[in-house]
Amino acid sequence: MCRSDVKQAVLAKNDDLAARLREDLTERGVTVVNLLSSPGSGKTELLGRVLARAVQRGVPVAALTADLATENDAQRLARSGAPVQQLLTDGLCHLEAGQVRDRLDGWLPAGTEVLFVENVGNLVCPASYDLGETLRISLMAVTEGEDKPLKYPTAFGSAHLVAITKTDLAQAAGFDEAAFRANVQRVNPGVETVRTCARSGDGVDALLERALAVRHAPPAHRPPLAPGPHSHDHGHGGHSHDDGHGGHSHDDGGHSHDHDPAAAPLA
Repeated sequence: MCRSDVKQAVLAKNDDLAARLREDLTERGVTVVNLLSSPGSGKTELLGRVLARAVQRGVPVAALTADLATENDAQRLARSGAPVQQLLTDGLCHLEAGQVRDRLDGWLPAGTEVLFVENVGNLVCPASYDLGETLRISLMAVTEGEDKPLKYPTAFGSAHLVAITKTDLAQAAGFDEAAFRANVQRVNPGVETVRTCARSGDGVDALLERALAVRHAPPAHRPPLAPGPHSHDHGHGGHSHDDGHGGHSHDDGGHSHDHDPAAAPLA
């Protein structure tokens, strides 16, 4: 079997499990929000603020945070008062639906309405894997460069929402917000972009409101590279998908990992 065929099989298997996971969680009243960004974007600090705000408002939320090693992020997020679990990938550069299901099994607190999944810090591999989420948010710090959406079109083109982080550093970094927003629109026309700052709390309520909104209805925006059920047709160095909502073009950086997705529903 050639390399592209192996990737196709892995991604198709992941998509099938993600669809079942989404169905299982929806039946339990749980909505999943998948957070994608590069390392150092500030998403852990921002997520901690969002979780704390939800706890203050009495909204039952939980978080699953992924890293290659250490439980540092879980410890930081737990300060919010929300239930948090760490998922260690042991070197894997992204999460897959099977890992999420296995980690949630027997843990997810009853009554949870929104589960935030903080993906591994990486804008390449994680973008290709559906985790059973309803809302995908791609984040980028002002220090990372306005052309990030063009360099990583799958990460930004698959997002239902884009968040700019560390906006308190925008002036010092010489960040051209208009150029960044224009680049986002080139890969994902019509997507909303939200400005955030974990230090000041700017944008925290906006992110929480967007997450809460999808409990009752799917996101209004349909990204051109939206995750979800689709067929796989791989080309050299990546793969493309078509689910009837526009062409899907993903690049997973040549990584293919196979996990055996259990068909049994979550306990």
